[in-house]
Amino acid sequence: MPNKLICLVGLPGAGKTLIADYLMVKRNFGFIRFGQITLDWFIKRGRKPTEKMERKIREDLRRKHGMAAFAKLNVHKINLLLKEGDVIGEGLYSWEEYLYLKNKYKDRLIVIAVYASPQMRQARLVGRGKKHGKDAKLQFRSFTKAEAEARDRAQIENLHQAGPIVMADYTLLNVCTIGVLHKQIDVIIKEIYG
Repeated sequence: MPNKLICLVGLPGAGKTLIADYLMVKRNFGFIRFGQITLDWFIKRGRKPTEKMERKIREDLRRKHGMAAFAKLNVHKINLLLKEGDVIGEGLYSWEEYLYLKNKYKDRLIVIAVYASPQMRQARLVGRGKKHGKDAKLQFRSFTKAEAEARDRAQIENLHQAGPIVMADYTLLNVCTIGVLHKQIDVIIKEIYG
C-alpha cells in the first residue's frame, strides 16, 4: 500500500497542531507544515511575526505562484517524506491547493477537517503563547480576538479555505478534552488503514 498524505484543514485554533503532534508521536508520521514557508521568512530576518505581515507574505507568495502556492512550494518536501512513510500535513488552506494535491496524489491524499466554534477557537488563541511558555513554537503564538477574527475572514474570503473543509474525507468536532480528540483521530486512522 503506498504511503498516504493526510492533510488537516480548519481555521486557526481548531486543533490541527494537536492532532499533527499526536500522529507524529503515536504513528511516527512525517510532518509538513504548509505555512512554515511564511514563518521561515520571519526567522531568516530575525523578526517577530505579526498577523498583518504574515498575511502580506502569504498573499505575495500566492500572487507570484498562484493560489496553489503553498502546495507547490512544499511538494518536494512532501515527496521526500512520502518515500519514508506516511505524512501528516498541517494547514492545507486554499481550494486550489486541495485540487493541486488531489490531482497529484489521488487516493493517497486524505483530508481531515477539524472544527470548533469561532468563540471556542478565539478563546484558545488569546493567550495561547503564554500557555505554552518560553518554549512555545511560532505555531502557538497568541492572537487577539480582533486578529483571530481578521484571520478567519482572510482565510475564508481570500484563500478559499472553505472548499477543502467542505470536501474533507473526515470531520472532527474538537469541543471536548484532548483525550477525546485523540480517541476520535484513532477511530479515523483505524478506518483509513483498516
